Amino acid sequence: RLCQLLDITGCGWRRLAEVAAVDKRFRCSEEELELCSLEVLESHGSPTQSLLQLLAERNCTLQDLLGCLEKMGHTQACHVLSSAVQDMIHIVVQPESQVVAEGTRLSLSCRATGTPGLTYQWFCGRQEVPGATAPELVMDMAALQGRSEWFICRVNCGDAFTFSQWVHVWVERSSSPGAGNSYCPTVSGLQILQYPQPCCLAEGDSLALECRAIGTPLPQYQWFRNQRPLEGAQAPRLQVKLVTTAERGSYSCRVFNLFHELWSQEVDVEIGETPPPPPRAGLGAAGASPLYPAPTSVPAATDKVALLIGNMHYLHHKQLRAPKVDVHALSTLLRQLDFKVVLLLDLREAEMQMAVNEFLLLLDKGAYGLLYYARHGYENFGNSFMVPIDAPTAYTSALCLCVQRVLQGMQQRRTGLNIFLLDMCHKRNLNDDVIPNVETPQVTANTVFGYATCADAEAYELSQGELSNGIFVTFLKRWLLQDEKITVLLDKVAEDMGTLEITRGRQALELRSNLSERRALTDPICAPARDESSARNLQWAKAHVLPESQALSFDCGVTVQLGFAAKFSNIMIIYTCMVAAPEDIAKCEAKLSDIPEELDVDLKCTNKGSPEETGSPLVSTWSLGYASHCLYSRLCGLQKLQQELVFTVCLQYWYRGVEDFVEERQRVSVGKPLIAKLNL
Repeated sequence: RLCQLLDITGCGWRRLAEVAAVDKRFRCSEEELELCSLEVLESHGSPTQSLLQLLAERNCTLQDLLGCLEKMGHTQACHVLSSAVQDMIHIVVQPESQVVAEGTRLSLSCRATGTPGLTYQWFCGRQEVPGATAPELVMDMAALQGRSEWFICRVNCGDAFTFSQWVHVWVERSSSPGAGNSYCPTVSGLQILQYPQPCCLAEGDSLALECRAIGTPLPQYQWFRNQRPLEGAQAPRLQVKLVTTAERGSYSCRVFNLFHELWSQEVDVEIGETPPPPPRAGLGAAGASPLYPAPTSVPAATDKVALLIGNMHYLHHKQLRAPKVDVHALSTLLRQLDFKVVLLLDLREAEMQMAVNEFLLLLDKGAYGLLYYARHGYENFGNSFMVPIDAPTAYTSALCLCVQRVLQGMQQRRTGLNIFLLDMCHKRNLNDDVIPNVETPQVTANTVFGYATCADAEAYELSQGELSNGIFVTFLKRWLLQDEKITVLLDKVAEDMGTLEITRGRQALELRSNLSERRALTDPICAPARDESSARNLQWAKAHVLPESQALSFDCGVTVQLGFAAKFSNIMIIYTCMVAAPEDIAKCEAKLSDIPEELDVDLKCTNKGSPEETGSPLVSTWSLGYASHCLYSRLCGLQKLQQELVFTVCLQYWYRGVEDFVEERQRVSVGKPLIAKLNL
């Protein structure tokens, strides 16, 4: 479009070249301009396009180009370029509302992609925050004088701009309950700001319910209809287009984070002519909780806990791809069903045993326990064994974990339901002829084994790239959220697997069960009002606490934001991002070094320009979307950490006009993150 406008004579491409030449960086020679003019002799040639190419080679930015067009007075070209630039600005990381304790620092983040040279400006209410021109807003809460405020960020490229969403920062005074919590200083509560409202709709209308909350850690959402979780409804806003009578019912929203849980009130959504509502069990008594008003005949769990282990990088056996993707996919679904999930990759024998021990500590009478294990394994003499990554070439049961012993531990905790999903081979181990000394499990009539394949057969994974699931999980995740008895659900998975042509006759799900009740993964939780439940919740929460983001100030005036992200309980990504730098510094970058040797840290996976480059393809599915000037490092095997995690942030910066860089270092301690807190 610019070429069409500027290829004409008059106020065209030659005038643009003259205006741009005022800046010596963009000056073109007469020979170059002559070559541009010769483009008119080509059938699809464009002098403007050749000139723009020359300017691009001289590092002319879109903002510089827009300034030249404005000086030319070419309003039509300015409008074309401004509109194109505005369409290219996309905010990929929105700031989030949060609760901040009085006397601490506020940290908000807004990231955008688009044209080079994006600028940021933060606002508090309608007023600009002085000096807040970086993607990260870090400010002392004392500046707010105890008030709660609304913040927004504007992203500019020249005159083109877009705004982030508004966020509410709630200031909690230091004298408030919980401010003295020594366990986690970021715990500041959870508060629902906007509740869903009842409505009456006609068939074909659109349903929109909204529930907004603030809290630290950030709130998560799960919508329910008639006390059952809605698949895929994990956003603050629930929207259904073209409703039918199937959407009629009572809706509520569960708002939660690692430490707190709140529920909105139930609201009725009526569609068309509504019959009288059925009586609701559990609401008749004064003070009865409306959270799970289920009939007494419906089974309920006192808690739901899942341990997911995926072993991929074996030291002496074939390495695998799918376990990482499989455990991640299952964890996402199980969390929607209110399971507390511990998600671990690549464990050695001792680490697997300790992880199982911690898993058992999270269980209590009436709890639902689920163990999913992916990859190398075998079955001998009726017992199943999970193979750790450090197993030798000719391993035996003495070097593996026996699943039946895990079942005994669960039965000792008097669980309400025991589920084992074993995504591993089901063949004999010819190197192991020892009959294991395993006690016969109790007859509790509440145990289900789902084997990915039948006896004397192998389990397969699809060769469709880095992010492919194994065969079992490919079909399991289709059914996991269904409100079905667990054995019925697994039967449907088995039927589905039987339709896959490439594994027919090679892999078929095998189900073993003594379940005597209709127990399902969707059963509600009716937690006992006892201190033991709180202690178990804290034990689980400890394994999922990330270090707090930090702003590091260096002597040269540079401020570096240090942040943390994780999707697995024993793998963490650390990123460094420039927040502020003096004008006389032309370039700077912050790298991690001196990482403890006991962690599985590949230097090829540290200080990379994007999360994907850290060597984990799964990261692309949950990448924070930070800009290219952030550096990312991936730390694996956090369960091996025996001391606090201490590392060095090395800042290298270049002053304008100086070729050599200057270096400053800071040692940083972030305590024991994630699973390291459990001292496996």
